[in-house]
Amino acid sequence: MATVATIKVGDKLPDGSLSYFDAEGALQSVTIESLTKGKKVVLFAVPGAFTPTCSQKHLPGFIAKADELRAKGVDTIACVSVNDPFVMRAWGESVNAAGKVLLLADGSGVYTAALGASLDLSDKGLGVRSRRYALLADDGVVSVLNLEEGGAFTNSSAEDILKAL
Repeated sequence: MATVATIKVGDKLPDGSLSYFDAEGALQSVTIESLTKGKKVVLFAVPGAFTPTCSQKHLPGFIAKADELRAKGVDTIACVSVNDPFVMRAWGESVNAAGKVLLLADGSGVYTAALGASLDLSDKGLGVRSRRYALLADDGVVSVLNLEEGGAFTNSSAEDILKAL
């Protein structure tokens, strides 16, 4: 049975706080409102840092296409995962994401739940994570939403977002 997400095209993104390490190594917090206000933002989520599809395809695709996305007017490209900021920093360093994709930690899954994108992977020992998705928000309003079922990776790639721009 398909899971229905709370968020949909035309909705304003719910506000919430996510964490990341800045270029100087200081732990920061950012609100979705401040991240998206007056900007075109690609927000994509993965079930987990360092997991196979996320590390081999999803995140690397956005890193590789970052310049093309920016050329089409995207101000910020951010990846959300229900992981702690230390894991997200290590993952970003391992794939050279700096300057291309902002890696945001939703440590307790609170923001993911607010979107209605939670995915219970307890049967795989991973707990509650995020469904894989990619969305485009203009000034905080969702204009494109590509939400995957389960662990699928069929419509949330950087190429899918580029086609929608």
